[in-house]
Amino acid sequence: MLSDQIDEWLGTHLNEFEGKPLQSVTKGQLDLGNLENEEEKQATEKASNQFKPVIDRIKETLGEKVKEVRITHRLTTSPACLVADDHAMDASLERLLKSAGQHIMGNKPIMEINPEHLIINALKEETDEKRFNDWVSILFDQALLSEGGQLDDPGAFVKRLNEMFISMGNLSPRIITLS
Repeated sequence: MLSDQIDEWLGTHLNEFEGKPLQSVTKGQLDLGNLENEEEKQATEKASNQFKPVIDRIKETLGEKVKEVRITHRLTTSPACLVADDHAMDASLERLLKSAGQHIMGNKPIMEINPEHLIINALKEETDEKRFNDWVSILFDQALLSEGGQLDDPGAFVKRLNEMFISMGNLSPRIITLS
């Protein structure tokens, strides 16, 4: 496992090891060998078709923040992740080069969504446009944080998250009295 910041740079020059191809999990389409038969390929295509409306809505909500939104099967417990295009620098290498003083034009990430996750399935059914947009923004920011990025507006993230907690839990302000 290559997990140091410099490994992304090394990976651009080292394409195989002992005859086995190396592939970054943070870039492009990832084939984990789990699409071995035609049935599984059809199931993936079916999921992509079923989620096309939600994918289009997510892309519309995020606009210029992402290059693309697509279904993935690389995720098991997370609702979404951000990956780089096949031929683009991944985010950790961009951060490394920027910290070294290099001027780097950031690439737009690809947002991949997990069709098996409850949040993604709830998004599919969400009709309230504001709630949908808030959920999508939270998922994007969460994916950005998970891959080591920094939020453009942490205050907006916290506010959105708090509003969602309140609306989901039917929390109401309570006056606490000390006796």
